[in-house]
Parts: sequence; C-alpha cells; structure tokens
Amino acid sequence: MFNGVLCLFLLDMGLVAVRRLRAGAGLSARVLVFGLYMPILGAVFGLSLAIALGLSAGGTALLTTLAASASYIAVPAAMRLALPAADPSLHVTLSLAVTFPFNVMIGIPLYLAVAQAL
Repeated sequence: MFNGVLCLFLLDMGLVAVRRLRAGAGLSARVLVFGLYMPILGAVFGLSLAIALGLSAGGTALLTTLAASASYIAVPAAMRLALPAADPSLHVTLSLAVTFPFNVMIGIPLYLAVAQAL
C-alpha cells in the first residue's frame, strides 16, 4: 500500500512541476543558484558528519548524498503540510527541475569521488 501511495504522491509532484515549468514559473537567477548551492551545502554538512563518525567510504558517500538530497525529498511534502495556501510553483519546480537533475548528473558522482579520496 505504501508503494502505491508514494507513486501517486510523486506523480502529483511531477505534474505540478511540469505545469509550472510550462507556465514559466519565473525562476530568477538567484533562485536557480540557490537550487545549485543548497545541495552542495548539505553535502558538506553530511561529509563533515561522516568524517566525524569515522564512516567507511560507502557510508560517507551515502550520508553525503542523503544530506545533499534532503531539499527535494522532504521540502515539497513539508511545504505542502506547513503552508497549504502557498503556491507550490517555486519549491516543487526548484526541487524537481533544478536540484534533482544537478544531484543525479554532477552531485552524486562528485560526492562518491570525494568519499573515496578521503
């Protein structure tokens, strides 16, 4: 049952993001830059914590990736519950159209390389 509800939630978030992208959500350069540096900031926090805990390279890469991913895993759901009247165009679009692709294409390989180097 959980998997089905999760799929419906993710489908709804994706539809909201696509609708907003088509409508020209008006993402300014400042907002786009925020969507790119926030996962790096989370990754630095996760990497620091992993080093302090003495985790293995795999554990370090995983904790770093999870910390960097927090903005698009938790934010859309939290914003929906905390501010139901808020227009989701900014946080959903930024999470799914900027931060997620950045982490998949650049972030995760970078986090893994840093974890292996340390």
